[in-house]
Amino acid sequence: MRILVVDDDSMTRRWVSRCLIKSGFEVLEAADGDSALELFRQRSAQLVVSDWMMPGMDGPEFCRKIRRDGRGEYVYFILLTQKEDSGSAADGLASGADDFLTKPFDPNELIMRVRTGERLLGLQSRDLTIFSLAKLAESRDPETGAHLERVQSYCRTLAEHLREDERFKDRIGEEFVRLIYETSPLHDIGKVAIPDSILLKPGKLTDAEFEQIKAHTVHGAETLEASLRQFPNARFLKMARDIALTHHERYDGGGYPKGLEGDAIPLEGRIMALADVYDALTSKRVYKEAHSHETARKTILEDAGAHFDPDVVEAFTGCEEAFLRIRDAHVEEPAQAP
Repeated sequence: MRILVVDDDSMTRRWVSRCLIKSGFEVLEAADGDSALELFRQRSAQLVVSDWMMPGMDGPEFCRKIRRDGRGEYVYFILLTQKEDSGSAADGLASGADDFLTKPFDPNELIMRVRTGERLLGLQSRDLTIFSLAKLAESRDPETGAHLERVQSYCRTLAEHLREDERFKDRIGEEFVRLIYETSPLHDIGKVAIPDSILLKPGKLTDAEFEQIKAHTVHGAETLEASLRQFPNARFLKMARDIALTHHERYDGGGYPKGLEGDAIPLEGRIMALADVYDALTSKRVYKEAHSHETARKTILEDAGAHFDPDVVEAFTGCEEAFLRIRDAHVEEPAQAP
């Protein structure tokens, strides 16, 4: 994330910049509000740390100008001040600032405030992107609505169960569980690139048509990769990209698009593969009736080590009751006649 540091005191400015650079941030520097505004318009930044009192344009006025620019992306603004009265703090926040720090402050406090801003910016970008892209995919296929809700709950349930296994405690934490729940609805986003004549075809696909369907994994990954280049620190985009690309890979290497095998398939892709197949088996489609849970369970167990990661299958058998509750909570409503 790029941060713009603005302070007319060169020692303070350099000290703040060093703290931020040491914590892995890219930093731009400016000595006053006017030069900071010009630099911001040239280079942009996702977060600003600005002194309050500066010659010419002060910090609150600089913040107001950034807000009025309306550049599209929200900029998190932290004011630095030596004023300690609550009225000054209120004035600063009224100018559009998000937070303030009173000098002198501990470097750990500075980093904590910046990390808070980073998380809030990440949530905003993530929620907007996921909602927009998932709704785009949903608009192409009338059968995806409840499917998305079920699959994201299946994925979270599997991840939570695996998290209890000592072998996965270092790989699956709270963030992993949250991210797989939030990003799994994007697994089929690449289907927006598939022609309706193929995507919505009720009958059997030809070999050529199936090859086009298979390409949705690559199309989806490329779409999300483009967003990831713009937001390289957005971990949710990386997980969403990996799920989109690998949820049709098979544990034995017989899947697509890359024929990955075993642990070469990201864990989130292996979890998604089982959740997606279970939902496909137990859901009614124009070309088939819904299978029972028992039939789906039998299929999944038979494919352990072939289609599915055996550890994920084991997790599935340990949380079947939760799968049944999720399935029953999101039953497809029959289409109403016009």
